[in-house]
Amino acid sequence: MPEFTTKMKEYRAKKNIKQGELAEMVGVRRETIIRLEKGQYNPSLKLALDVAKALDTTVEELFIFNK
Repeated sequence: MPEFTTKMKEYRAKKNIKQGELAEMVGVRRETIIRLEKGQYNPSLKLALDVAKALDTTVEELFIFNK
């Protein structure tokens, strides 16, 4: 089970942003965005903030960490 779930794909779709475009916006590789969306990569605080800002939302809204 992933450490967290994410609404990245949903927010990306709302803004019509492709994975590669989001990756460029936040300074990571497209593979990192793919792994984030699948819950396979636990983002650093900076990356989580950068992604949330790029998608016009908050970290708390975007990432749901499992207990």
